[in-house]
Amino acid sequence: MMRGKSSVYSRVSESGSMSAQTTSASDDVAACEVRPGGMLVQKRTDQPENLGKIVRIRVAYGKLRYEISVNSQSTFGELKKLLVRDTGLQPGEQKLIFKGKERENGAYLDMCGVKDRSKVELLEDPLCRERRIVESRKSAKIQSVQRALADISAEVDRLAGQISTIKKSISSGNKVPEVQITTLIELLMRQAIKLDGISTIGSELSAAKNLQGKRVQKSVETLDLLKVENANVKPVIISTKWETFEFDPPPSTAARWELFD
Repeated sequence: MMRGKSSVYSRVSESGSMSAQTTSASDDVAACEVRPGGMLVQKRTDQPENLGKIVRIRVAYGKLRYEISVNSQSTFGELKKLLVRDTGLQPGEQKLIFKGKERENGAYLDMCGVKDRSKVELLEDPLCRERRIVESRKSAKIQSVQRALADISAEVDRLAGQISTIKKSISSGNKVPEVQITTLIELLMRQAIKLDGISTIGSELSAAKNLQGKRVQKSVETLDLLKVENANVKPVIISTKWETFEFDPPPSTAARWELFD
């Protein structure tokens, strides 16, 4: 009986020892981290002695050269964020090459061998560059369409002012030369042709183009109506009564010649 009891105590003791070893191993794993390359090292803390030192990195971007001060324990991803201000490239558009190898965003500078005065090459991602070129061309085209529509709008405004003047004149019973109306119609039709030649991008520009098209159409219709009204205007004949005046002829005067001795 005593032998059985001792066996139970032995198993309990072994179990407790294994549990303690497991807990200790878990604590050790929790206190470690995996670095690039698969190396298991102790986790860094926020203690001042573990913050690393400031190093100056020379970055080559084409013909441009930058010197960036950064903590040696920073990552290449953090270095990319610092380069945004100088290069204008967003982190996703950057590729950092160190010792002939592109470095991942999560790679630590010091673990990859970056030291003070180390040289890093910056390349622009080809896909990002191509996408930016496409967007730049698209933006330029949008601006061109906007300027063209603005010019047409300004011209239609100018012609609308002349239409308003003709309308007031006809409403007052004054007949205007028909050539004025036909000239305005021709000028408006030129704007309509310009609108047809504009290729819009997006719903906003399409709506702006349609708006100008409706303005031109409405102005032409207005002039067609004014043309009919103008033809029905009867010219006002103004008769002038002339008064006659009698003039008495001046008395004839005889020339007097005086003789001088």
